Amino acid sequence: MKRFAELLLNLILTSSRNDKIDHIVNWIKDSNSEEIGWGLSIICEELEISKVKPSMVKEISKLHIDKYLFDLSYDYVGDMAETVSLIWPEKNDKNANFSSVTLTNVIKDLINVQKKEAPELISNYLDNFDQNTRWAFLKIITGGLRVGVSSRLAKTAISKYFNKNIKDIEELWHAFDPPYKEIIEWCREIIEKPKVKDKPIFRSPMLANPLEENDYKLINPISYLAEWKWDGIRVQLVSMKNEVKLYSRSGDDISNSFPDIIENSFSQDFCLDGELMAGSIKIPGSFNDLQQRLNRKNPSKDLIRSMPTFIVAYDALYIKGQDIRDKSVIDRRELLKAFILEEKLSFIKFSDEVVFKNFKDLEGKRLQCRQDLNYEGLMLKLRNSTYEPGRPKGPWFKFKRDPYSIDVVLLYAQRGHGKRSSFYSDYTFGVWNGYLKNRELVTVGKAYSGFTDQELLKLDKFIRANTTNRFGPVREVEKTLVLEVAFDDIQKSKRHKSGLAMRFPRIKRIRWDKPANEADTIENLERLLNVRN
Repeated sequence: MKRFAELLLNLILTSSRNDKIDHIVNWIKDSNSEEIGWGLSIICEELEISKVKPSMVKEISKLHIDKYLFDLSYDYVGDMAETVSLIWPEKNDKNANFSSVTLTNVIKDLINVQKKEAPELISNYLDNFDQNTRWAFLKIITGGLRVGVSSRLAKTAISKYFNKNIKDIEELWHAFDPPYKEIIEWCREIIEKPKVKDKPIFRSPMLANPLEENDYKLINPISYLAEWKWDGIRVQLVSMKNEVKLYSRSGDDISNSFPDIIENSFSQDFCLDGELMAGSIKIPGSFNDLQQRLNRKNPSKDLIRSMPTFIVAYDALYIKGQDIRDKSVIDRRELLKAFILEEKLSFIKFSDEVVFKNFKDLEGKRLQCRQDLNYEGLMLKLRNSTYEPGRPKGPWFKFKRDPYSIDVVLLYAQRGHGKRSSFYSDYTFGVWNGYLKNRELVTVGKAYSGFTDQELLKLDKFIRANTTNRFGPVREVEKTLVLEVAFDDIQKSKRHKSGLAMRFPRIKRIRWDKPANEADTIENLERLLNVRN
């Protein structure tokens, strides 16, 4: 367990992708198969421990820690696991046996413990673990690991150490449950590659590169087909032997969140690649509508009825018992179109080709995205391209609409996570509302990216020097600093006082030179919204 805690700490303190992979690889070297499986399930956030809840940790902590100290510390730190691990009372007579407790021991204890015995189990572990191990133990319970490692990166580390194709690892991953005994033993060459032909597996997606100016000369209607880039989330819909699964782009199983999709019946096996959208095919909703359904593990019938979903299908990977990824995109689309018609799938829309004469004509069509909430640009695909997992250069391009940008005023700041946990790196900002004499700043968004480490230091210094109020881990600041924020879209929202919210906001520039009274107004944002509608 201690080694796993050290791994998590190393991952937090490391920003380099390759260094994170190396840390995981070094941990794998000295771990047995079961430890590897449990550890990766935690890192990939795929382990569910139903009997022990985060609320239980808080209740236990207040029995061992002064309530005032706990509340003060939690307000300052803002993270339950970090708070408790830091202020849990140290025990002088720690049980030496706990130094050799393995990750497997911990996981099995948490899975098998009776609910009434869970508080004693947790307290015992916290008493006998050191600070770092306490933190790792609590993160297993509370979730929200935030070590900067995606599920794909963790699988990349496995493929590197065992010299296995990551495509094969990803396709096996969802066929088995933690601790993935079959996968790890295959990697160790203890067993043959498991057969998953009859299981609804996730297949590594093919990704597009942003279209850059140097690429413009490549794009013509003879070589490339164009289609709209819909503004939903990328998914794979898989049906195998009457078992249906819906996967996100990263391979997360999101089936339970969308019963209106997976509860449909199909006459044949398939794997479709497409975009999950809210609303109906005739009246598509916005991404803001789709957000009402995302991360709802068990959506209510009322929510499903009021906000249904559908899929815009633009590719097929498997149809009628045949893997068709080696066929050209033109052939795959023909098979896909015929399949949708044959199955009479009313909740699936075929992604039609966008016809263009030349690149100038294509640029004009991209500008149309400004007038439609459901398009975020164009996809350009080489007509003879096969379906190749990863991001190969050349076959597929994404030609996204240009982002909007406005000047906003910094209002609040909150500590970040991981390597940014000591800095105020999450920023809430607003624009002016009302006439000159009586106007006020109203919130429109939050951003935590787009700036360099050097700029972060300057921002953090400004926030500490200009704090006017504190609300737990959040600081209110003097309304004097202007930020130029880029964003992809503007939508109506009940979350913000302005009634509007930005999609994917990021800080483009810090306007140290600009006075706050010259920041943008709510009227400007409403004008953008009206243009979009």
